[in-house]
Amino acid sequence: MSLIIPHKYNRKLQRETTEAVIKTIKDTFQRRLAEELCLRRVTAPLFVLSGTGLNDDLNGVERPVTFPVKDLGDRRAEVVHSLAKWKRAKLGDYDIAPGFGLYTDMNAIRADEELDNLHSLYVDQWDWEKTITDTQRTLDYLQATVRSIYGVIKETEMMIYKMFPHITPRLPEEITFVHTEELLREYPDLTPFERESVAARKYGAIFLIGIGGQLSDGTVHDGRAPDYDDWSTPNSAGFTGLNGDIIVFDSVLDRAVELSSMGVRVDPESLRRQLAIRGCDDRATLPFHSSLLAGELPQSIGGGIGQSRLCMFLLQKAHIGEVQASIWPDEQRRQCSLAGIDLL
Repeated sequence: MSLIIPHKYNRKLQRETTEAVIKTIKDTFQRRLAEELCLRRVTAPLFVLSGTGLNDDLNGVERPVTFPVKDLGDRRAEVVHSLAKWKRAKLGDYDIAPGFGLYTDMNAIRADEELDNLHSLYVDQWDWEKTITDTQRTLDYLQATVRSIYGVIKETEMMIYKMFPHITPRLPEEITFVHTEELLREYPDLTPFERESVAARKYGAIFLIGIGGQLSDGTVHDGRAPDYDDWSTPNSAGFTGLNGDIIVFDSVLDRAVELSSMGVRVDPESLRRQLAIRGCDDRATLPFHSSLLAGELPQSIGGGIGQSRLCMFLLQKAHIGEVQASIWPDEQRRQCSLAGIDLL
């Protein structure tokens, strides 16, 4: 994705008002998310030790920011990409019962991001994780959880409308569930992102199931690490995958925007299968993976919800730099300034 400059962009709020409303959105959304999913807030690390298997590997090619720790004999630590695996370990540490979970503010630095309207070096999201039972590892349970989260997003959008009636709500009443294989069959000549945008434009908001698993043409819709989301287990819809993304259509940018990635987490069987598929069997000996394979970690469902992306979408901004402070290329700043896109 390259920089998008919307035609005749009209920002709905000035910078000072935007800064104040960002806090309102974050305070309201995390409170309601915790209530809906029965979560409690915990403190999260900014970095973890290398070699523990706790960091999120994303697509497997992104380099974590690393540094030596003097008092640990120069052992290397790495800034988290997300807390996908750390949260599950914490569920076990706190012995959180099924039906309850935790959430936290996750802050990350992703040095390999290609900087544009949606991607920044700085990532902020609500990372959440919830203990479930073996019988809840189903597509139905995943979809029910998605509907709960989407309901909170809708509530927050309506709150913004009541505060600022000129920011008209855009989300549909219901989120539509669609599988990556279904999109491939319907739009075989489009790229994965083009399929997302077509579906998001059609429905307004979708939950795209099966991110990471192999499709019928031998490709994957998008990358997903093999050791947290379960993308290879057959589900009740006849396809594989118990994970997915919440994607909305953004009329400002005229494209699909992912707000959340989430899913039922791997159990020992699906972890072994997915490590083999990705050629990562050696990870089985890492502390996190060996604990999971030994049945020492609880079954769980979890995900991340982008804080800046949510604020950007709800406030109908054109660039994520309008709702977070980060570093941008000089030419990108210049183009945004000319278009009235006010980067913080």
